[in-house]
Amino acid sequence: MISRRHRKPQRRVVAGLLCIGAGALALAACSSGGTASSQGGTSGGKGGKVKVALILKEFTNPYWISMEKTAKQEAAKDGIQLQVTAGKADDDTTSQINQIEQAIAAGDKGIIISLNGDAVNNALLKARKAGLIVVAVDTPPIPASVANVTYATDNTAAGVLDGKWAAAKLDGKSADIAMLDDLANQVITVDVDRDHGFLQGMGIPVGDNNVNGKEPKSGKYTGGKGGTYKIACQLPTNGSVTGGQTAMETCLSKDPNINLVYAINEPASQGAAHALKAAGKKGVTVVAIDGGCSNLPFVASGEVGATAGQFPGKMAADGVDAIAQYVKTGKKPTNQSGKDFYNTGTKLYTDSPQPGIPSITTKAAANMCWG
Repeated sequence: MISRRHRKPQRRVVAGLLCIGAGALALAACSSGGTASSQGGTSGGKGGKVKVALILKEFTNPYWISMEKTAKQEAAKDGIQLQVTAGKADDDTTSQINQIEQAIAAGDKGIIISLNGDAVNNALLKARKAGLIVVAVDTPPIPASVANVTYATDNTAAGVLDGKWAAAKLDGKSADIAMLDDLANQVITVDVDRDHGFLQGMGIPVGDNNVNGKEPKSGKYTGGKGGTYKIACQLPTNGSVTGGQTAMETCLSKDPNINLVYAINEPASQGAAHALKAAGKKGVTVVAIDGGCSNLPFVASGEVGATAGQFPGKMAADGVDAIAQYVKTGKKPTNQSGKDFYNTGTKLYTDSPQPGIPSITTKAAANMCWG
């Protein structure tokens, strides 16, 4: 599957982050009021401490909490002093830029970041020029060359899994679709790749490779047995439970006959499930992407039909190891051959398997989920 990461930069940014600093700056107050935590360690790099900044989007989504936990565990093994920070919401790019600047000033060896979009590019390029290794996790930068390496799910492929499964599940029935995306005023690779992957899996043309919402609003889908479809509603959720619930409530007010819901992530899908349950709606298929352990009960109950599981812990551990190896050997990390990222894998979790769509049950997923 061809990834949608090869795009011209868009002026839309994602995910805010806050305070990052290391060394003497670690105790400095953040002007934007973020939160921070640190993990100490030493390295053989000329006998000094190897300091690395991990910049997450925020600390409320279990996904980022899981990534932080694994990163700290790996840092302890590698003798890395890790400073972890995050913002209050997914659109705080100013704070993220400030924290990149602080990491440079503190003499950090590297930055591991789930970046907010191209607004932070110049700061990251400045970090690279200063000799820091820049590792992107989860969210590939545009262009990919902003980071030395990106560890991420192939988000297009994850969306395709959802779309193919949903098309097969429909069994030729008409699809009345709600698209619950991330942000409305910014463009990020994760948002576009997942959205477009779902549409491709359904067999619906995306319309514009660079942005969401340009697909034909009605027509025929070719996935599964094929059938007719319409996009009844497309709204942002900010990737949150409350955002997903509010968006789903609005979509139902526009079209009470929606029978298929795509959600950018599991918190948004859970919010949608709450709204559907409150409205007394049954038989609505919801798909999502993430793979968190806390979401498995929703999949087991059928409130979320399927989710494409990804592995944030592997992203974080690979990022820490890449910088540790650079300190020891001087070898800079690179992306997978022929790709502009390093694919950390995805698997579809569902208790309603469909012919020809690779998947595992929630029972099996319990052994590999995160959180």
